[in-house]
Amino acid sequence: MKSFWRTVSVVVPSVLMAFNAAPQTVGQCLTSTELGSRVLLPAGSFMMGEAPRYPEEGPPHRVAVEAFEMDAHEVTNAQFARFVADTGYRTSAERAPPALPGAPPDMLLPGSATFNIPSVSDNRWWIWTVGANWRQPEGPGSSIMGKDHHPVVQISFEDALAYARWAGGALPSEAQWEYAARGGGPALAEPVDAQGEHQANTYQGVFPARDLGEDGHTGRAAIGCYKPNGFGLFDMIGNVWEWTATSQGDADGRNIIKGGSYLCAANYCARYRPSARQFQELDLGTNHIGLRLVYPARGAIADSGRG
Repeated sequence: MKSFWRTVSVVVPSVLMAFNAAPQTVGQCLTSTELGSRVLLPAGSFMMGEAPRYPEEGPPHRVAVEAFEMDAHEVTNAQFARFVADTGYRTSAERAPPALPGAPPDMLLPGSATFNIPSVSDNRWWIWTVGANWRQPEGPGSSIMGKDHHPVVQISFEDALAYARWAGGALPSEAQWEYAARGGGPALAEPVDAQGEHQANTYQGVFPARDLGEDGHTGRAAIGCYKPNGFGLFDMIGNVWEWTATSQGDADGRNIIKGGSYLCAANYCARYRPSARQFQELDLGTNHIGLRLVYPARGAIADSGRG
């Protein structure tokens, strides 16, 4: 959060609603998975960081992973709500943020980061929104009502760890996540198959002006709207970023997030590839970061030999 406040200004809720309406979903998504289901992934090896596109990606190197289980889909609002009801947990965004020297006064109030569509009168992309949290991801006036099967967002690293402990799982390492996202085969350079069918919820159009929604959605989508990958995992690419347990390894306290989100566009932040990565401050959630968990494998699986 320390670096965030230096690069953005604060918007109070009344101003936010004029420029940053809550994401809308087009149509109804169905999923063939049962909520809370897991997928057992075989042990194997793959070329991690393959075909790097940005300086922080790569260099390509071969990595072996043991068998493990993974959530078939991103953790949903309904799942996170059960965790909160059971434990009384309050997320980072619902607590007063740490007092940072020189920070604007409103950044001493509970809130979080939200994406803002730039306009002539307000050209910012990210803003601190007082009152934004997992229940109202875009701030007061937004809601998760009727969106039980949408991925939970506004989750900090601390929040993700707390949920993982309660659920009996763990955040994946970057290697586990990237191996899982490849689905046992070669990765697509773009989230579109050979027939031109969209394979993920990403951003079509010139970012950040307007998402055309050619993939069927603008903003976040419910889980399971697109075909699962070769391992049977849904939404490993696009929709929302996902936390990993892997640290960037610097003094700024950031971890690697993977998968890209509904804000990833071909003309900017094309991080909807398994090898793509981004670094996120541990104490800051956003309205496009969520999570899924991994678990020890309950049965031995032969090495897949794929990758």
